[in-house]
Amino acid sequence: MQNYAEALKDFVKTHSVVFTAAFVTGLGLVGLRQWMAGASCRSKARLEGKTVLITGANTGIGKETALDMAQRGARVILACRDMTRAHIAADEIRQKSGNGNVVVKKLDLASLQSVRDLAKDIQQNEDRLEILINNAGIMMCPKWKTEEGFEMQFGVNHLGHFLLTNCLLDQLKKSAPSRIVVVSSLAHERGRIHFDDINLDKDYRPERSYRQSKLANVLFARELAARLQGTGVTVYSLHPGVIRTELGRHLFSSLALWKRILFSLFMWIIKSPREGAQTTIYCAVDESLSNQSGLYYSDCAPKTPAPQARDDAAAKRLWDLSASMVGLA
Repeated sequence: MQNYAEALKDFVKTHSVVFTAAFVTGLGLVGLRQWMAGASCRSKARLEGKTVLITGANTGIGKETALDMAQRGARVILACRDMTRAHIAADEIRQKSGNGNVVVKKLDLASLQSVRDLAKDIQQNEDRLEILINNAGIMMCPKWKTEEGFEMQFGVNHLGHFLLTNCLLDQLKKSAPSRIVVVSSLAHERGRIHFDDINLDKDYRPERSYRQSKLANVLFARELAARLQGTGVTVYSLHPGVIRTELGRHLFSSLALWKRILFSLFMWIIKSPREGAQTTIYCAVDESLSNQSGLYYSDCAPKTPAPQARDDAAAKRLWDLSASMVGLA
């Protein structure tokens, strides 16, 4: 035993630099992980008697947001395209939250008819709607088109939610005070609305389209907030953070092998879906935001969006174009 202890002591002494470097590196990675996790919503608000509709709630941050809303006692509507996965998610949320008032409704944001069908269902069968969370999205996909022929990322991330929100405004106003939460992204900072080529037929690049759609989210929330002043309906847009979700599946599949390996190693550092849902939850329930509207948030705090996201003329122009595209004009 003595010989073993001495040998171990010598080994540690000999490799002290390596152990020190490993220790410091470990502490650094732990610190980086904690920093990447971001802030948490501290609100204890209860939602009994209130209804929350979340798009794309069968996976990722949408699912975590739905679980939180259910734990607060709300009636939670999961509006999803994949009904099988949505029912599985709803069962899991009911079990974890102890709240049986979790329902699934069909929504395909790539079909304006599907959006109208859901809105009609809500209008006819739901007495109230206090919180609408526009969470669903698609990222970095190939040059696909929606059912109506719109570019997919702009169609799903912006136009589908634009139509859904407008169709549900009477319900939200009737239920006031109510909130609309629009999940955008930091990607909006490098975005531009291509008014002369909104479907990017002349120059489609996945990242270009995604940035445009995320900028559209922030501009939409800004213009919507202005239009809803005095109604008791408040609007929030947000960046959830860099998160381990399925949203990046198209991006990941397009990377070179060595980039996939590096990306996989990086994955453990970035936010989990639960951590990524915190700013959405904050915007949906935090009492301090009840008199705020039209602002942009990150890590459960207001953040100044990019200059092009504060352009009121562009926001109005985008509204008018979107209304025309979805048949509301």
